[in-house]
Formats: sequence, C-alpha cells, structure tokens
Amino acid sequence: MKKQLLSGLVAAAVLGTMALPVSAQNIAIVNGKAVPKERAEVLRQQVERSGRPVTPEVEGQIKEEVVAREIFLQEAQKRGLDGSGDFKAQMELARQTILIRELFADYQKTNPVTDAEIQAEYDKFVAANSGKEYKASHILVEKEADAKAIIAALKKGAKFEDLAKKQSKDPGSAAKGGDLDWANPSSYVNEFTEALLKLEKGKTTDAPVKSQFGWHVIRLVDVRQAELPKLEEVKPQVAQQLQQQKLVKFQEDLRAKAKVE
Repeated sequence: MKKQLLSGLVAAAVLGTMALPVSAQNIAIVNGKAVPKERAEVLRQQVERSGRPVTPEVEGQIKEEVVAREIFLQEAQKRGLDGSGDFKAQMELARQTILIRELFADYQKTNPVTDAEIQAEYDKFVAANSGKEYKASHILVEKEADAKAIIAALKKGAKFEDLAKKQSKDPGSAAKGGDLDWANPSSYVNEFTEALLKLEKGKTTDAPVKSQFGWHVIRLVDVRQAELPKLEEVKPQVAQQLQQQKLVKFQEDLRAKAKVE
C-alpha cells in the first residue's frame, strides 16, 4: 500500500505543478534537480479535499509520488516527448479544464447561497408538501375486465395483498402486496389521485380506475398529517441544490451573451 501511487487522487493536481517556483526547502533532489516542497503541498491538499485524512503514512506516499513523478518526468523530457503534438494538444485541453474549473469555483465563492435563499426554498418545499399524506395500495392490470374480476374477488373475501402479488403489473409494488407507502396524493397521476381522495380509510374502489398505465384497483390504507423534515435537517442538501442551480444559471447566461458565428 505504501508504494502504491496516488494517481487517482492527484492526477488533476499534477497538471499544475510543473510551473511551481523552486523553494529554498526541497522535498528531494532527483538526478541533481531540486524538487520543490510545493508539489507535495498541492497533492496533500488534493488528498484532503477527497476526504481522506493526511496521516504520516499518507505523507510518505505523497513524497514517494512526487519523487516518482519527477523521475518519470525527467525520462519523458529526455526522450523529447514534451515536444510532441499529442502532448501539446493534451496539455491545452488540461489547461482549459483547469481554468474553467477555477472560473466556476470563483463564481461560487463570490456568489454564495444565503440563509434567506435557503429559507425561501425550504418554505416552497413545505408549501408544496404540507397537508395530509396517504398510505395507499393498488393492483394494476392491463384490462378493465381483469380489474372488475379482482374487485369481485375482494368482495368475496380474497386478500388484497395476495391478489396484488399474483396479478399486479406494477413491479415496484406487486412484491409488497400492492403497498405504495406514504405519499402526497399529488405525486400520483390525476385519475389515481381523484379516486384515492374519494375513498374512506380502509376502503377499496368499487370500480376500476383507468390511467395511462392501465386499470387500477385502489385501497386507502391510512391517512396522516405530513411529516416534513426540519430546516436544520435538510439545510446542507438545500444549499447544495441552490448552489448548483446558481452555477447552471451562470453558465446559461454566459452562453446567452456570447456571440457565436
């Protein structure tokens, strides 16, 4: 493990290390050439950003990585590979990628998501999801006649769960006896929602309900007030979502203003 190169963690960082200034303190001297400690610092920051703790063992791996890359770099330069067209093309692509990444990072740094924006987004979520939640089950079949036969069987005492497992065409709920779990009724297609809201707790639709998916036999299992997470519980996710939305808007605005011929 100690000798394993950290290529996966540091590949992006290494692209920017060649132009680093030589420090008075060097991490090593390779074939008479000083290798500045700044290279190791760049890689260490990359490891930290990946979430890995920089232990003494990792510090050693970083040093080995820096030294190994200097050895390979010198050999590549000796062979003149840094003058090839393919190398120059790849370096240009790498330069573009890093610079664009820096642009986006700078935008996010100068346009942070505010607490007010997070609160407003959370309030929208609450408004759209508050109220009652419904725990429903259904059996989905292709033909109306099949749905009517299921309703007749239920009236004669057949178990809803057993019929759902045997006949329902909904792969997501059939194995669970038709259980759709708790949900806001607006999450279903209109025909399903309308039929569900008319049911009393514990009751099943007397007639098949047609939707774009087929014919449904619906049972309302239970009703409760919606249990929504508190703002503190979802604040990081909301902030990340808003940050991404801002970045997308920034990119779209730049594209819209650009003159492309």
